[in-house]
Amino acid sequence: VQLVESGGGLVQPGGSLRLSCLASGFTFNMYNMRWYRQAPGKERELVATITSAGGITDYADSAKGRFTISRDNAKNTVFLQMNSLKPEDTAVYFCHTRRVEAAGLKDYWGQGTQVTVSS
Repeated sequence: VQLVESGGGLVQPGGSLRLSCLASGFTFNMYNMRWYRQAPGKERELVATITSAGGITDYADSAKGRFTISRDNAKNTVFLQMNSLKPEDTAVYFCHTRRVEAAGLKDYWGQGTQVTVSS
């Protein structure tokens, strides 16, 4: 299983970024996908979730109305569109999935992509 994020960068407050996560090594369209973020000195927090077929999404309160999670199962990719970005959105953003394996549930993470919101 491999998850590779891209799309992070430096953006001014009020700007937008679109993060991508390319998945491989598993049947992507069978698994829910999530975006997490971790700011310096803080715990990792869940930002958004999308179900396997993309029919249901859920967001942290901090992301509601500004972020949109989506997926393209034909391209094994999950996206996070982030609009109206604020300095407090600065963090490393991680793609995540959880699989049921012989030994039990196992979490998989990407390497993360840095998002910095600053003027």
